[in-house]
Amino acid sequence: MGHLDHAALGWLTPVLSYVMACAGAALALRCTLRALGAEGRSRRNWLVTAASAMGTGIWTMHFAAMLGFAVGGTEIRYDVPLTVLSLVTAVVVVGAGFFAIGYGPNRVRALATGGLTTGIGVAVMHYIGMAALRLHGEVLYDFRPVVLSVVIAVVAATAALWAALTLRAPVAVAAASLVMGGAVSSMHYTGMLAVSVHVSPSGTALPGVSAMQFIFPLAVGLGAYLFLTSAFVALSPTARERAASASVQRLPPEAA
Repeated sequence: MGHLDHAALGWLTPVLSYVMACAGAALALRCTLRALGAEGRSRRNWLVTAASAMGTGIWTMHFAAMLGFAVGGTEIRYDVPLTVLSLVTAVVVVGAGFFAIGYGPNRVRALATGGLTTGIGVAVMHYIGMAALRLHGEVLYDFRPVVLSVVIAVVAATAALWAALTLRAPVAVAAASLVMGGAVSSMHYTGMLAVSVHVSPSGTALPGVSAMQFIFPLAVGLGAYLFLTSAFVALSPTARERAASASVQRLPPEAA
């Protein structure tokens, strides 16, 4: 068995992955709050933004953590189509969850369905990302940590959707984002505890690309997307602010 190092770059990758998970959660919660106060196309657009924020945040968290993953006796490369598929999966399944709570007539049923769908989808994203690994050897899994990681993903997703439906105060949303970041990161590292690698040394060149060639630039780009979108959301007026502005504009000049 090859020696596994989950933090080959020290604390950099765990901390970075946690920050990205928190950023995605915070942005998604704010966008969902805007969506629930909107109608029609505006609601749909806010939900799409929430899904892309949470999905890319979770994906970036996973692969930021994977930048610190190393196996003694073999280099690691990544299959590009599978890596991209893991990103698409994260966004699509999270989108299904957010649209369930955004349009579901029964909030309890929508929360249960959305949480289960999103949680399983997040776990699927993780294991598709792991399937993209290319190394000299065989990746094996312990069944019990795998199941636990899926349970954590479902609980974390349900909590995120509940927070999106319930929380309004900025401080509460920030606190929920920190908790969500910790839950999503816990899911990742619980899943990684299930991994062992039987190394088969070989001089054959591995297919795929290195993390620094593909994943790092993509993660940086998605991280920039999260922060730019956060700035856009922060500068966009809420429904309450728009209503207040409209009421002021309707007042006669002497009243205003």
